[in-house]
Amino acid sequence: MGGTKMMAVVFDDQFNKLAAAKKKTKGNAGAEAGLNRIGETIAAAIKSADLQPEDIAGIGIGSPGPLDLDRGLILATPNLGWRNVPLKATLEKQFRCPVVVVNDVDAGTYGEYRFGAGRKNRCVLGVFPGTGIGAGCVYEGKLIRGRTGSCMELGHFPIDPRGPVADVGRCGTLESMTSRLAISAQAAQAVYRGQAPALQALTGSRLDRIRSGALAQAIAEGDQVIETIVRHAARVLGVAVAGVVNLLAPDVLVLGGGLVEALPKLYREEVQAAIAENAMPAFAAGVKIATAKLGDDAAALGAAALVAGKVK
Repeated sequence: MGGTKMMAVVFDDQFNKLAAAKKKTKGNAGAEAGLNRIGETIAAAIKSADLQPEDIAGIGIGSPGPLDLDRGLILATPNLGWRNVPLKATLEKQFRCPVVVVNDVDAGTYGEYRFGAGRKNRCVLGVFPGTGIGAGCVYEGKLIRGRTGSCMELGHFPIDPRGPVADVGRCGTLESMTSRLAISAQAAQAVYRGQAPALQALTGSRLDRIRSGALAQAIAEGDQVIETIVRHAARVLGVAVAGVVNLLAPDVLVLGGGLVEALPKLYREEVQAAIAENAMPAFAAGVKIATAKLGDDAAALGAAALVAGKVK
């Protein structure tokens, strides 16, 4: 579940995909309506797989926002205004099976560790720049987490106290400087100044229309200033990641998310260069940089694998 979009996927016990369903939350629906929508999406996927709810061994669900992982509570959501939502208890009551709630980026990182670009490695760091900046880490087979909640909040790393204000009121966080929203704001200014004719034709200066695909297309069509903006953001992201490389010495850095999917070569180049310049040489040489392989299925596979480990 990310933002206002939801996807439910049914897998067999070998993690073969049987069916999927997608829905959106309706406007600014409250938590109760949102929980109903989540249940409807899961039920639709089960029906599409020609199964009954009682055939399901367990449900793993990836959710954004601060979570109480053990109690399965959504403590807050970045975009929907939900507070203390009993996701685990509600779904267990509805579907009568075990439910595991995990951070959505942690789920995606775990999916890439089990089935994708980080497979069979000791330490896998996942970094997913998009509307925000998400990160997760699997260390010797286990997700790194806090006592009650998820961690690895790379987007909230303080980078420059003179930088722009983030949504939580702090200045110069990584997310406020390098997220797709931050990049799009700079790109809109470039359009307004007449410096990005290709993007002007694609989206105009409307921030809500300047998404990852449009940025990639504008760069392909020759908007040099847009390329400079995106490369700078990717390089700053890489500097922050270099700090994490020094802390964890990961075997694999998996880059994913909307910006990387749209501009994989650019992001690999800039992040790799920043790590080479800022991480300890031995650690920089020891990390493999890969792009995510599983796309939208990463979080679903990761959540499924996590709940499978609980119900065996």
